[in-house]
Amino acid sequence: MALAACGGSSSGGDSSPSLNANAKDVTLTITSNSISGGKNSAGADWITNYVIPQFEAAEKAKGVNAKVTFQPNGVDDQAYKTKISLDLSTGRGADVVSVDGIWVGELADAGSIKPLEDLVGKSAVDSWDGWKQIKPSVQQITTYNGKVYGIPDGTDGRVIYFNKKLFAQAGLPTDWQPKSWDDILTAASKLKALAGVTPLQINAGTAMGEATTMQGFLPLLEGTGQPMYKDGKWQGNSQGVKDVLNLYSKVYGSQKLGDPLLQEDAKGRDKSFQEFSQNKLGILIESDYLWRSVINPKSGIDPMADRDTAVGWAKVPAEAPGKGVNNQDFVSMSGGSGEVINPNTKYPQQAWDLIQFMNSPAAIKARIGDNPQISSRDDVNAQVLGSDPLLKFISTQVLPITAYRPSSSDYDQISTAIQTATGKVASGTSSDQAANDYEKSLEGILGGTDKIFN
Repeated sequence: MALAACGGSSSGGDSSPSLNANAKDVTLTITSNSISGGKNSAGADWITNYVIPQFEAAEKAKGVNAKVTFQPNGVDDQAYKTKISLDLSTGRGADVVSVDGIWVGELADAGSIKPLEDLVGKSAVDSWDGWKQIKPSVQQITTYNGKVYGIPDGTDGRVIYFNKKLFAQAGLPTDWQPKSWDDILTAASKLKALAGVTPLQINAGTAMGEATTMQGFLPLLEGTGQPMYKDGKWQGNSQGVKDVLNLYSKVYGSQKLGDPLLQEDAKGRDKSFQEFSQNKLGILIESDYLWRSVINPKSGIDPMADRDTAVGWAKVPAEAPGKGVNNQDFVSMSGGSGEVINPNTKYPQQAWDLIQFMNSPAAIKARIGDNPQISSRDDVNAQVLGSDPLLKFISTQVLPITAYRPSSSDYDQISTAIQTATGKVASGTSSDQAANDYEKSLEGILGGTDKIFN
């Protein structure tokens, strides 16, 4: 069914900008990891009830009879990745494929996806007016080795959240914006005087999974001046890595500002959310997911009735002013997803039209509906985020300075090594020993030291 839907086998991956560009009868398929009534149900409903009928109508107005179908999925992300990777590598699959931005490099290296300009022509790609609404930092989501493989459809950002009520009790300013790691430690030290309060949560250990890497280690590492990955190499036992692990050591060891047992708990992240919503946790680094979906007073997992007045936020500071990547004072990390075109499609031009349509302002606003979230487009964000100060803050203040995870097949294993290193420190291992062990893990993953820099 997938082969018939794509019709890709006949083109053998030789799609060119002229292939079926003037076709009047077109069949296209879309796939994503969403299914009505299940995982990401709203996204599946949007494709079925908005994207398909509206796009078909738009094409009909141009004299094109387009038939679009949706191939839903509702599985674990890894299972979805495995499925689309197999489909793309064997000439099958949907014409338009939703992917996590972190998969782009791996799929590109495998030859499973191609740059948009190879499929529809550079002029067609460059002429899309949506690019000027997507910040260069956000365009990284679907860019690899300087080539654009798709259009990013959404993103997020990491900030420091803090409880204003606890800050006031500790004599701290409720408009707090730390300018260094020392500022964070100083504030946490004052919160330590409050009974029953955990001053600071920085995710650590393997139980927290990817949240350790994205909410803890990586934004901190960005604050030391060098990214995790550059020029084809991964940062090993560097001064920056040791500085980050030493910060963990202070938080969970010498200064006792965080709860080390929480880092070993399978439900530790969820418990940290509960503590924050119950005014038992002073400071934590998290994405906008915390604000939108966890402590949302109307629909949150751990609703916080006074969220809008009791919760403050700030940018994540570099280790010291100006010490972050690109000499930045503040840093962040973001994730995101987007749509790419199957290189085996019979209709590359029409598939390109479809992903442009899916990322038009009207389509994105229809997808967002009444639940504001950060899109990839500045013009849409300006319209839909105005009533939400935190999301507006991330869109305007954080996205311009953010970074994204390396899009590499080695990333998952390296992320686990990072989680292990932070967990060791939280459990009492010295930061120097954990850094040495981390580099040894890198050598095993990468097959030596050639791809490591310090």
